[in-house]
Amino acid sequence: MEFNEVIRNRYSCKKYDTERQVDEQQLLAILEAGRMAPTAKNLQEQHIYVVQTAEALAKVDQCTPCRYGAPTVLVVAYDQTNVYTYPTAKGPETDHRKSGTEDAAIVATHMMLAAANEGVDSCWLNCVHIDDLHAQLGLPENEEILMLLDLGYAAEGAAPLANHFSRKPLEETVSRI
Repeated sequence: MEFNEVIRNRYSCKKYDTERQVDEQQLLAILEAGRMAPTAKNLQEQHIYVVQTAEALAKVDQCTPCRYGAPTVLVVAYDQTNVYTYPTAKGPETDHRKSGTEDAAIVATHMMLAAANEGVDSCWLNCVHIDDLHAQLGLPENEEILMLLDLGYAAEGAAPLANHFSRKPLEETVSRI
């Protein structure tokens, strides 16, 4: 698919075909797109957990109402001990911004767009009880979950939300200085 089509046509799918699992080759292409995403200092601190078993999906369902029947969920996490700390001009006593959250978000965005390119529907989830999910899945203590990415194929009748294609004009979101 042409890139502009991908970014214009993808939407947050909220109704999946529960009987159809994501094709393994498509899943690998999606995961590879995440692996190729840029990260600060190329630390690649992301860790992606592929959730597909009924047992693991049930754990996800205990922590979010937003799986929408997706047969695959990617848990996007990052290693908090392997992030870049940005220098600040305010001195060492101030909080320093770290790269983990933004790097994991870039990885997730790459995977979301790759999914659309592969013909796989997705939904970015951040309505999640992160600490509960972390414990339920038994993730390492040094990893922090950023978000979940539902993956699957839209069920019959699935469509973008009514306001999906509504966008502010560039003049309202961009300034030249």
